[in-house]
Amino acid sequence: MSEKKDAYIEKLKAKIDEWNAELEKLTAKANQAEGEVKARYHQQAEELRAKRKGIEQRIDDLKDASESALEDLKQGVEASWEKWKESFSRAKNEFEEGYREGRKK
Repeated sequence: MSEKKDAYIEKLKAKIDEWNAELEKLTAKANQAEGEVKARYHQQAEELRAKRKGIEQRIDDLKDASESALEDLKQGVEASWEKWKESFSRAKNEFEEGYREGRKK
């Protein structure tokens, strides 16, 4: 692989590691919730994990891509990444809001 491709892949992996750590924190908070709220949080976490797997697959595709196919694959990865970030941010906000509300009660 070229150094440029290696650096790009490593950058993506580092981002995924960061998001994984955040997701685990949210999951720990979700485990403190009860009933329907807990189930909803866990469902959101599973959806995020499924989307993450899709991104990881695209990263694997990048590893095997030729230089000529790299730009096309990068665009797909970037689009998937943006969707995942939006989903993660939305879920994180819901987790935190619900967690704060639950602690007030």
